[in-house]
Amino acid sequence: MSFQAYQKASTRVEDPRSTEYRLFAQVTRALMQASETDQIEISSRIDALDWNRRLWSNLGADCASTENKLPEQLRASIISLSLFVSKYTSQVMRGTGEFEVLIDLNRTIMQGLAPQPSAANSAA
Repeated sequence: MSFQAYQKASTRVEDPRSTEYRLFAQVTRALMQASETDQIEISSRIDALDWNRRLWSNLGADCASTENKLPEQLRASIISLSLFVSKYTSQVMRGTGEFEVLIDLNRTIMQGLAPQPSAANSAA
């Protein structure tokens, strides 16, 4: 990577929603690729599943913090989803669950994080 490209990347400023969206997109893409690999490719499948579980685990831990400013009900929902992802990921690893459930969940979260058009743009 050239120095100029590094400078551009290091000065890029994202709001937290955009950062979360981008991270979910990367993890979801990894899950999709892993779901298409042969089942004997255990390492790549486990890596993607573990990355997704760690993402959700961090979200759950953040929402459990008393310093988190999200509404209490939303925090509780995210914590519940985090627990679900952890348990369901184990099922996928054992071959009794489907990647698609985790992929669909992440896509749903991404829809909520996606930039919303402003009222001025939607009136045009």
